[in-house]
Amino acid sequence: MGLEGGCSCGAVRYETEAVPFHRTLCHCIDCRRAAGAPAVAWFTVPAAELRYVRGEPAVHRSSPQVERSFCAACGTPLSYRNDGYAHEIDVLTCTLDDPEAASPQDHTFASQRLGWLRVDDGMPVYPRSRGEGLQEDQKE
Repeated sequence: MGLEGGCSCGAVRYETEAVPFHRTLCHCIDCRRAAGAPAVAWFTVPAAELRYVRGEPAVHRSSPQVERSFCAACGTPLSYRNDGYAHEIDVLTCTLDDPEAASPQDHTFASQRLGWLRVDDGMPVYPRSRGEGLQEDQKE
């Protein structure tokens, strides 16, 4: 299941043969600010299995443990990497050539969701991370 994608201007291109996991729509303020969007769709792959096949992204530390990459030419945000999970890398789903190939399967950090953004798609909703459990109204 090869996934390919890149930035808006084409200066940075990537590919992976890994099966994406942790496919989410994140509502946290950090992701929203980094992408300038009301929520950000991500998928995760093993870091060793994401290959840049054209160009290299620029990288900045958005916090002491977090590294975010982007295209230095056009500014497209591309990935997120947390030192605590250095063997994984999160990639912005909408940088894929086919974003439907790794569509979100849940909502994370919904406690920080903007009030005007509706979440009624039937996917699981987590107030913070998956490890902290489902939102109260979704528990059985």
